[in-house]
Amino acid sequence: MSVSPELRTFRSTGPELLRSVFRRHAAGVAVITARGARPAGFTATSLTSVAAEPPLVSFGVGTGSSSWPVMAEAEYVGVHILGEHQRELAAAFARSGVDRFAAPTRWRAGPEGVPLLEGVLAWLVCRVVARVPAGDHRLVLAEAVAGDEAGAGLPLLYHQGRFNGLRD
Repeated sequence: MSVSPELRTFRSTGPELLRSVFRRHAAGVAVITARGARPAGFTATSLTSVAAEPPLVSFGVGTGSSSWPVMAEAEYVGVHILGEHQRELAAAFARSGVDRFAAPTRWRAGPEGVPLLEGVLAWLVCRVVARVPAGDHRLVLAEAVAGDEAGAGLPLLYHQGRFNGLRD
């Protein structure tokens, strides 16, 4: 059996290889929020639909992130699917050291007091059912208890280290 030249020139696994490979994977962009002493939130590209019955989603959150202390204690979280018109919002929630909920971010308290962002394509409020250790992250499993899919527009994607629309 011969091995193609492409397979013979592989790199060892590690954080840089993983990042490099996943830069080539287009992912939908979501913002996850939670209520704490102050609202917390972050941009996530790890959102996954897990099951329809019961309606479960999952996402990863870094334990070193500024949002982790609130996410670690939150009973409910908000999951927001962003539209291509919300690149600035995605960037704001990806940035550290800023008040992500300050103007121009528009939000309100939703079910269970969860911060809900305005103008998104769709949102869910979910009850956290598990936090699973996964390296320097936690994989959060949550059950949808409320939501709205009535937003208009096309989804925002993350690819090659940039926020993109479908036509970019």
